[in-house]
Amino acid sequence: MKIFFEKVGTTPKPLELSLQDVRIEGTLVKSGYHRVLLDAKLEGTLPLICDRCGKLFEEQLDTPLKLTLSDQVSEDKDDLDIIEFLDGVIDVTYILQSEINAIDGAFHYCDSCDGSDETLEIEF
Repeated sequence: MKIFFEKVGTTPKPLELSLQDVRIEGTLVKSGYHRVLLDAKLEGTLPLICDRCGKLFEEQLDTPLKLTLSDQVSEDKDDLDIIEFLDGVIDVTYILQSEINAIDGAFHYCDSCDGSDETLEIEF
C-alpha cells in the first residue's frame, strides 16, 4: 500500500494492511512541514523460533507503533523513529515488513524455556 505524502493532511487518514497474519491499523496525519505521524497498532500472530530449544511457536502481537515519516533527509539525531521516504510516497507495506523483520530478528523464548535456568543440551 502506497500513499503520497501530499495526500496526507491534518485530518487523520485511516490505514489498514495485513501481511503474514500481522495487521497494522491506525492513522496518518500531517504533523509538520515534510512530516507525517503514523499512530498505529500491530496485531496478529507471528511464527517464531525459540532461540533456546529451536521449537517453532506462535507469538501473539498487540503492540502500539508510533513513527514519524519524512519526505526529506532528516538531520534530527535525537529522534530515531523517523523513516525517510525520499520519493514522496509512503510505503506502508515496507513499514509493516520492517516491523515484522525487527520482531523476528530479536531473541525469543517459547513458554517452556522462558525463565528456565535448567541446562539445555540438544544434539542435532
